[in-house]
Formats: sequence, structure tokens, C-alpha cells
Amino acid sequence: MKEKNYTNINQSIALFLIRFWLGVRVLISGIEKFSGTVSGDQPITIDGDENSYGLTEATSSKTYGLEFYSGIPDSLKTKFAGEPLLPEWMLSPFNLILGPLLIILGITILLGVFTRISLFVLGLVFTALTVGLVLIKQDAGVAWLGIHIILIATALFYSDKDRLVLLKSRK
Repeated sequence: MKEKNYTNINQSIALFLIRFWLGVRVLISGIEKFSGTVSGDQPITIDGDENSYGLTEATSSKTYGLEFYSGIPDSLKTKFAGEPLLPEWMLSPFNLILGPLLIILGITILLGVFTRISLFVLGLVFTALTVGLVLIKQDAGVAWLGIHIILIATALFYSDKDRLVLLKSRK
């Protein structure tokens, strides 16, 4: 009896899992660039009824919208402002495109649309993020991005085994 070779399907499944993880990770990161907090006052209830004294408590809730967009968190913007290797003319466009680019890359990687190109561009984005973190001495973030680059490189290495895609790049 002839033994079946499952190597190709195993590689294809492994690649799909890496693609799925990276796609979800990047998509959610892009969406989170549009998150913010809305604060307000809510009447205090006593025994299920609104109090008669007009007492309120401060509330806040997370929400999403274009008005909350920030590609680079404010805490990092201030650190980058003092970095001469990251001039404003470079930082502003990067801040503007980072969120939408992450969303687009997340979708294309998840769906398998030109996977090799999408993974390569994502690798470039993570490299750019790494440069910024190196300059402000955020070594933990650099290490995390390094792990992401390893995942991207692994996915690219096995991309010829990719069977679960919508559109494939030409070889």
C-alpha cells in the first residue's frame, strides 16, 4: 500500500495559520487607530430609580470614529518630536497612512489577495516601526516586532505552498 505524502497540505495549513494570525493582528491594530474614549455623566440610580437630587457619576466608554484617528500614539509623538532622525515631514505622512494601511494589509493577508506582496509590504511597515522604536529606545517593542518579522519571513518562505487564497501573485 502506498503511503500518502501530507507535507504540502501541512505546509499550506501552517501558512494559513500564520497568515490568519498576522491578518487579524494587523487588521485589529489598524482599527484600533480609530478608537477613542467618550466621557459623559449618568444619573445615579437608587433602588433602580433615578435619584431626585440630580446626582450624576462620570462615565466613559470606548468608541470608534474618524475623529479619533491617530496613527502614532500621542505618547510616542512627543518622544519622536525630539528625535532628529525622524523629522516632521517624515512623521506626518507615516502617521496619516499607518492605520488605513494596516487595515488594508490585514484584509489582503486574511483573504489571500496577493499574499506575497502584502506580506512584503507588511514587513516594510514593521521595519519602519522598528526604526522608530530603536531611536526612542523601546527595546521591548523592537523585540515584539522582530518576532512579527520572523512570522512574515516564514510565511513568505512557504508562500509557494499557499492554496487557500483568493488572488495569487505571479511567480
